[in-house]
Amino acid sequence: MRVLVTGGAGFIGAHVVTVLRDEGHEPVVLDALLPTAHPEEPELPDVEFLRGDVRDAEAVRGALRGVDAVCHQAAMVGLGKDFADAPAFVACNDLGTAVLLAGMAEAGVGRLVQAGSMVVYGEGRYACPAHGVVRPGPRAVADLEAGRFEPRCPRCAAELVPGLVGEDVPADPRNVYASTKLAQEHLAAAWARATGGSAVSLRYHNVYGPGMPRDTPYAGVASFFRSALARGEAPRVFEDGGQRRDFVHVRDVARANAAALAALAAPASASAYEDGIGEGRHTAYNVGSGEPHTVGEMAAALARAHGGPEPVVTGEFRLGDVRHITADSSRLRQELQWRPEVGFADGMAEFARAGQRASARSGRAAGDRAAGRW
Repeated sequence: MRVLVTGGAGFIGAHVVTVLRDEGHEPVVLDALLPTAHPEEPELPDVEFLRGDVRDAEAVRGALRGVDAVCHQAAMVGLGKDFADAPAFVACNDLGTAVLLAGMAEAGVGRLVQAGSMVVYGEGRYACPAHGVVRPGPRAVADLEAGRFEPRCPRCAAELVPGLVGEDVPADPRNVYASTKLAQEHLAAAWARATGGSAVSLRYHNVYGPGMPRDTPYAGVASFFRSALARGEAPRVFEDGGQRRDFVHVRDVARANAAALAALAAPASASAYEDGIGEGRHTAYNVGSGEPHTVGEMAAALARAHGGPEPVVTGEFRLGDVRHITADSSRLRQELQWRPEVGFADGMAEFARAGQRASARSGRAAGDRAAGRW
């Protein structure tokens, strides 16, 4: 297939392009190379490259010529600094997706794989001993300041047991970025219904690996830890380090994109419709390693593999962060026969020595870095 990869010069997008090319597809990259994501000219994939913004209808129209499917990776990612970032997130993520989908409808391109995110779930799945599965509200500032990081049962205030989150739980976005990622999924679903197209949203969990940008507010905690180690500094772990996440290697994420594209290209069948893949359908899949680890464990593994220094647990917190969010990726495994290939220990060992991309933030004062913002 000839596949348009938006954001194909970025961290995840470049790995997607490599996997698609290796599997015999013809990837075409559309990337605006915005300075916020690419302060330096990146090493571009050895495929057809088009410089353009997904918010530009003319650029999208040209990029879609002769295309069989779209792999939409272009987005502004991360929590942001405050609500002043809201217009930029909405413009990049939601307006950009709307322009792309409108162009696909006009061009008759009917297959979409979209980069989603686990942030649409808010806090993860929790069980109370007395009340079963419950959904805690946002954590109170007073509790965070007092070092009480674990969510409590909203009915009896009992301690909760975190569990895996499946795709069918109600969405609960708790910051602007999360809201835009959910809106992207809704746009994809509306496009599929209106055009008869087929759309898949892959809800990435915490992606890491070679080529991750250096310490930037939009890269994630693994980037900050790796960048600190490269400077000879200890990774600074927020809260008590007990936050549970699912760290998934970027090559496995890229392979999940290829698996979704293959499923969309397969002939329609009754079983395909039962599985949720088919014309006029939108399906979401979690993409996680299946090996939950705490942020503290990740920092320690990365520091060991790098040769130190050991992480420092600061007790600091960031409003808008959730405590635990880990994936149930069984649907992706069962329906698309995808399996993660890179284990936690091997992945962290590789990442500890791998190169990182430049980031727009890498030239800022060391004081910002020392504040441990991630």
